[in-house]
Amino acid sequence: MKRLWFLIPLAAFFALAAILARGLKLDPHEVPSPLIDKAAPKFALTRLDDAAKTMRLEDMRGKVWMLNVWASWCVSCREEHPLLVAFSKKHVVPIYGLDYKDQRADASGWLARFGNPYEASLFDGEGRVGIDFGVYGVPETFVIDQNGVIRMKHIGPLTEEALATKIEPLLEKLKKPDA
Repeated sequence: MKRLWFLIPLAAFFALAAILARGLKLDPHEVPSPLIDKAAPKFALTRLDDAAKTMRLEDMRGKVWMLNVWASWCVSCREEHPLLVAFSKKHVVPIYGLDYKDQRADASGWLARFGNPYEASLFDGEGRVGIDFGVYGVPETFVIDQNGVIRMKHIGPLTEEALATKIEPLLEKLKKPDA
């Protein structure tokens, strides 16, 4: 029995090696969110284009929609923006923006310059709503269903492939009455 004690550290080593090997195969853009299949955080934010108007999560009830977290200072947001503009013209789903940790004038100028794909963009100057959504970098995009439940989170700039293979099929599924 005493001779088998050396196997414990050896087994621990192989277990750790297996865990690390699995980790190397993961896609860093596929970070799981603890909010998937949970209610989206409640919010009340002013619109970027009109600080006198406030929008709330409850205003989106009954429709499938996308929330794109962006900022005028974000280089990757500029990379994904033409794709968002083109996608918005297809009218697949309403897209709302969450202007994250930005200056209102800078963000408004950015949209005027590069185009506005959003039904409305909400101003989150301090980033508190973004934090509630688990945002740790921009851009990030969420798909939210009719009941206000987050069904998907895409980290980083959207791509044509991500839209075609992941987001659009999910949106079609969610828009069906039996979804």
